[in-house]
Amino acid sequence: MKRISIWLIAIILSAVAGIFAVQIASAPTAEIEVTDTPVSNDGNCAYMWAYHNAPELTEKLSATFLTVDPVIIARAEYFGEDCIYADGHSTFGAMETDFYIRIPVDDLTNEEALGNWMSQVLPVIVQLPREEIQGNYGFVEFTFEKTEIDRVVVRVPIQLYINSNGITGAELFQMFHNFP
Repeated sequence: MKRISIWLIAIILSAVAGIFAVQIASAPTAEIEVTDTPVSNDGNCAYMWAYHNAPELTEKLSATFLTVDPVIIARAEYFGEDCIYADGHSTFGAMETDFYIRIPVDDLTNEEALGNWMSQVLPVIVQLPREEIQGNYGFVEFTFEKTEIDRVVVRVPIQLYINSNGITGAELFQMFHNFP
């Protein structure tokens, strides 16, 4: 009899535990309501480095360099960030203004002559009204070309040139030719 009562208690306890387990597992869940929230353009965007042409500044430089020497080809660009929104439109914020100068030359080894070209061009760029420069001063990249593939490229950070105390010729060329 003792055995039967132990078995009977075990079966009753198992049945009660099973009933509670079924009630817990099948308890009704709260309904979750999902609503779409519209995407707004309140400043959330993805930033990308970008270059934008500066046609007005390029035109002004080209006209100015025609009076200095008509072989000089000048171009200006703004460097900064495009802020691209989810709907596809973007805005641009300039961080600096960069200049690109191409000059045909006969001798790429004449550092004095190359430096003198640089000292003719750089003061023109530095004397541009500050309001025409977007962002900070960037650089002037000189491309001295003997042929289409035979060229020397020298990049001059404008602020460093301003601080260089008016050096010219070979000294100016050497200062920036191997500049990192």
